[in-house]
Amino acid sequence: MQVKVLERKPSELRIEIEGEDHSFCNILQKALLEDDTIEMAGYDIPHPLVSNPIVYVRTKGLRRPETALRNAAEKIRKGNREFRETFEKALKTWQKGKT
Repeated sequence: MQVKVLERKPSELRIEIEGEDHSFCNILQKALLEDDTIEMAGYDIPHPLVSNPIVYVRTKGLRRPETALRNAAEKIRKGNREFRETFEKALKTWQKGKT
């Protein structure tokens, strides 16, 4: 994944994320919007076949948007880890029941 900064201001950030699609951007947007310091977060994929997503974040000025993005990414990572662990446990339980 390559990230290109398109615009940076003290409380706003616009980035392009190469090689991603709605799946990643949607969960990133959701994680950002759950943060009380975010005024607005969204993304656009100008053309699904030839464009990379553009993610936009605007904070309420309480912290930098880069920090908010890092925190959102960590929240996603933690959620994925918890899901994987829960899934693997459920799969083992199911497999034991089949024998």
